[in-house]
Amino acid sequence: MSTPRPAAWLALQARWSKLAAREQNLLLGACAVLALALLWWLALAPALATLRSAPARHAELDSALQQMLALQQEAQQLQNAPQLRTADARRSLQNALAQQLGESAKIQFSGDRATVTIKDANASALAQWLVLARNNAHAATQEAHLARAGDAPTQRTSTAEEPRWSGSLVLTLPSADKAR
Repeated sequence: MSTPRPAAWLALQARWSKLAAREQNLLLGACAVLALALLWWLALAPALATLRSAPARHAELDSALQQMLALQQEAQQLQNAPQLRTADARRSLQNALAQQLGESAKIQFSGDRATVTIKDANASALAQWLVLARNNAHAATQEAHLARAGDAPTQRTSTAEEPRWSGSLVLTLPSADKAR
């Protein structure tokens, strides 16, 4: 007992049997070309594109991994560093401030916070001081309100001149003589 075929299928079979052998071969060839095009478009082309982009993506991910490992190592070093007393942290901040920024910065302490007021400070010196503040005094920047000093076009003398900053920073010092 055979299953009944839909009318469309029977009409298609009747039409196929009426075609000449040459026309049947041409239709089979066209269907084969269409099937190959679909296979390429849906399966092979995306896979080859992924394969071509894999080395660049791998290098990008390796770079990101190296950065993450470096940050992890830095965080572990900071965690393992001996706890500073607040007085030592204040002294370290003041010394670094005097060395790096000189008269362009003033510092005020209030409990475990330090507020640094900056006026026309050199950008690279400020960056170096922030690194020293974090590494030596274990101070963390909580707020930064900085603006580029001398942004008015008439005040700028050269485009190669290093930027200068004015504003204020609020740093948190290590907690008052607590053990970890």
